[in-house]
Amino acid sequence: MQLHASLFLNNLQLPPPDGVFALPWSLKKVLGLLAIFGPAAIVASVSIGAGETIVVVRMGAWAGYGMLWLVFLSCIVKGVFVTYLVGRYTAISGQYIGHRLVRLPGPRGWLLIALIVFEMIGAPLGWVPIAKPCGDLLHFLFRDSLTAVADSEVFWENLFTTAFIAMAMIFGLKLSFERLEKQQLVICGILVSGTIMGTLLVRPDLAQALVGSVSIGDLPDFPAWAPQDAIDHPLLTMATTFGYVGGSVFAYIAYSNWIGLHGWGLTGHDDIKAIRAEAFETGRHDYLPNDVEQAGKLRALTAPLRWDVGLGAVVLFIVTAAFMLSGAAVLYPLESRFEGWGLLTEQAHVWRTIHPTLVWIYYVCIIAALWGTLQALPEIYARVMQEFLQAVWPEREWDYNRLKRRICLYVFVVAVAIIWLNIPFDILIQVAGFIMANFAIALIMAAAVYLNFKLPSAYRTHPVVLVGALLSMLVLFVFAGISGWGLATKLAG
Repeated sequence: MQLHASLFLNNLQLPPPDGVFALPWSLKKVLGLLAIFGPAAIVASVSIGAGETIVVVRMGAWAGYGMLWLVFLSCIVKGVFVTYLVGRYTAISGQYIGHRLVRLPGPRGWLLIALIVFEMIGAPLGWVPIAKPCGDLLHFLFRDSLTAVADSEVFWENLFTTAFIAMAMIFGLKLSFERLEKQQLVICGILVSGTIMGTLLVRPDLAQALVGSVSIGDLPDFPAWAPQDAIDHPLLTMATTFGYVGGSVFAYIAYSNWIGLHGWGLTGHDDIKAIRAEAFETGRHDYLPNDVEQAGKLRALTAPLRWDVGLGAVVLFIVTAAFMLSGAAVLYPLESRFEGWGLLTEQAHVWRTIHPTLVWIYYVCIIAALWGTLQALPEIYARVMQEFLQAVWPEREWDYNRLKRRICLYVFVVAVAIIWLNIPFDILIQVAGFIMANFAIALIMAAAVYLNFKLPSAYRTHPVVLVGALLSMLVLFVFAGISGWGLATKLAG
């Protein structure tokens, strides 16, 4: 949606909504609203990687239906409130959040630099648990045609994993934002239809699922046949699962940047570059008109954001809940330990025994989910890094493509080293989950609440949404504390 108004830094005039949002309710309007879905599809698709396909399924395999509330809570907190509040600031103010957060009290850009450090430490740790189960699955599928060598199983798994990461990065480097968005929409469609079909075929106990969805705070005892690490550290296991649902912090920050690419809210103004330059220099929001009518118009112009966030949260919940239901309905009764790098292979065996059709549904959904996650990450890393570095050091030129190549090279080298060192699965996801998800997302949510209060009062979010945001921030810090304390206790022995 493009705005066609003259820019007056102290008297900004805004037009009423146009396009699909000006239409009365009809089938045409509904289809038009569905067509808006885009940036949140990337966030949802990226999230449905190791979190949904591996970590969430494990929780279902060990806790049955009792932890569905964790999925529901994470989708509400992250899929709705974090995504919306971070994106809303950019849609209302027209500014990138990094360009405003660089002015936080203290050393220039300390929060931005901290978030970069967290993500760059966690990124290689997060790539390996996504890619290595794929390496194991590919070895399983092609094992009969492979030449036998010493330690062949580990060798071929690591080789397939390295190749999988390399291919994802190569394609990710060449993928534009527009093509990425279209691809992730297709992947979301595959995941929603495939997981719904698979879930219906395994016929989960819906009554138990409903009870598990509303039993917030309940942590069932893990059975004796569950992995010892889960039994010894149940709270850490729970917090890690919560962190992995919804993905890492950079995806949410990139979301606000993508809003600008779509021109939603004030970012669609013809003179948005002048607005941003003025705001970056002054750190003020006085270009927003102190007028109730104009404020109402700007709120109305953010409608695409609300629809996008809503659809993204629905996709995230459907797919995530479906994976946990499958774990609870299929793996839990089989007393499946479901640990190590052979997670996907073990699932494939199970689906095949139930019905031959299921294994192919499973293969398509798994490969689509994991490939979509890895291929989107270079765009996310480079987009956020460029925004943050420009904010901290505006006098320097930060080329998007050059940053993308350098980040990919760094992540690839470190990830490959981790792969061939054969570092255990659990410690990787627990460290990555704490750094990139639980703690870092809690920080960015606190920052988003802070930015909301920096807006003029007429442009702040509705009080009900603000209460939800504050509660979400509290939940995020609680899980960050549980994750951090549990990890420290485990590492200390």
